[in-house]
Amino acid sequence: MRATPTELPEVLILEQRVFADDRGWFYESFNARTFADVTGLDVVFVQDNHSRSAAGVLRGLHYQLDPPQGKLVRCTRGRVFDVAVDIRRSSPTFARWVGVELSAENFKQLWVPVGFAHGFYVVDGPAEVQYKTTEFYHGAADRSIRWGDATIGIEWPFDGTPLLSDKDATAPLLADAEVFE
Repeated sequence: MRATPTELPEVLILEQRVFADDRGWFYESFNARTFADVTGLDVVFVQDNHSRSAAGVLRGLHYQLDPPQGKLVRCTRGRVFDVAVDIRRSSPTFARWVGVELSAENFKQLWVPVGFAHGFYVVDGPAEVQYKTTEFYHGAADRSIRWGDATIGIEWPFDGTPLLSDKDATAPLLADAEVFE
């Protein structure tokens, strides 16, 4: 496994070694010991989530306050533009974002640490996104920020308006959202 820091150093792109031949391929999608050795992070994942979305769907920007979640995200079908946004007010990179293409073909994963909002846009679908979390889901702690907030300025790979849930369409702007100190 290789871990590459992004422009937001705590957000990492993880790439595993893929063994491929004319029969197909194999790779170890997660190994706790290797993850800790390569990233230097001591995290425990407690929940796996799996979503399926049509082309043009945008999910996010989501995060969970007390208790917060770190996420290890991968795309196992289709192709998504995956985004992490620093929402820690005391951080020098507050409101900055990073975007990475995750796909079934490139096998990349994105580590989204605690203190970051997460979202993705389905470039080629349907897409299936799977992610591990460091904390169980708590509905009362679930929060979101509007995907098109100009303060953040994410350069999504589309023109117009994506397909959104009601929750995502009415999410507050960053200035009005509860975030991490």
